[in-house]
Amino acid sequence: MAEVVFVDSEAAAGTLAAASIRSLILRKPDAVLGLATGSTPLSVYAALAASLAADPIDVSRVRGFALDEYVGLPAGHPESYRSVITRDAVVPLGLNPANIQVPSGDPATIRTAGLDYEAAILAAGGVDVQILGIGRTGHVGFNEPGSSFASLTRVKTLTEKTRADNARFFPSVDDVPIHCMTQGLGTILRARHLILLAFGPEKADAIAAAVEGPVSSSKPGSVIQLHPHVTVIVDEAAASKLDNLDYYRYAWAHKPWPGI
Repeated sequence: MAEVVFVDSEAAAGTLAAASIRSLILRKPDAVLGLATGSTPLSVYAALAASLAADPIDVSRVRGFALDEYVGLPAGHPESYRSVITRDAVVPLGLNPANIQVPSGDPATIRTAGLDYEAAILAAGGVDVQILGIGRTGHVGFNEPGSSFASLTRVKTLTEKTRADNARFFPSVDDVPIHCMTQGLGTILRARHLILLAFGPEKADAIAAAVEGPVSSSKPGSVIQLHPHVTVIVDEAAASKLDNLDYYRYAWAHKPWPGI
């Protein structure tokens, strides 16, 4: 069962997740972080940046792997996930850009990009903590409904709903790429700790399906039920359709050690 933690704001969620990541880096200076994009993880990066500014620690050896990348965006496009990760995480956290990898969205290398990315993750020793958001369709990474739980990094076709959700970052929905390169659900399952964050009522159905619903490829987020170490950090709105709210609160209040 996932550990479900309730917070009253995105900032509080970011502080909690950032403390866990900071502790990891102190224990393992060359920690491998799984970096998500979008609006959900911004509070984590902001809180971790603030922590590092107030009390610096060495992050020069920290490594990172992005979850996904659009296919076909020109190099340097502001909404490529290489640009987004650099802007939202690498620069604020003071990470070494040479240590941060993003799947290739270059159409010229698309046939081998997934295998190459999998090899790079394995060569790094695997991901220590993977930050995750969840889409309204229940997707994690860009693993849309129907994705295999054994899937590895590969090309996926985005649903119209996902493209519409991401259109806020582009001039119009027509500018959102149709294809992406994404870590697979099987890749995500190999990470040693998953931290899934969700906020707002529009995520309530997806969170209920991920945490308590049947394990089904129709609800890709439900793959977290197969992982031995998952922390789900949600606000009250995102948690509103969970059945076992009282137990999650009780378990967190009586956790035998602090933190996540």
